[in-house]
Amino acid sequence: MAEKKIPMRKCVACGEMIGKKGAVRIVRTPSGSIVLDETGKMNGRGAYLCRDLNCFSAAKKGKKLERSFKGPVPAEIYDDIFKELKGDE
Repeated sequence: MAEKKIPMRKCVACGEMIGKKGAVRIVRTPSGSIVLDETGKMNGRGAYLCRDLNCFSAAKKGKKLERSFKGPVPAEIYDDIFKELKGDE
């Protein structure tokens, strides 16, 4: 039986390809709000971030999520991502 393919996604901060399960997904919904996608299946434009605080810092400093979503990202979203990453450790 063939092996199951692991979906790969590119981190917006470091550019490395990572497994979908090993990434945090942030979504701009069709209504325009930006939320943290815990399920990985929400509708909208998604951006992925490594589960690494260094990538989080680089993404925040370089405004990588703003560039990906072509608009501002609320500070609460960065707080939610930080809490999610701190919970993994």
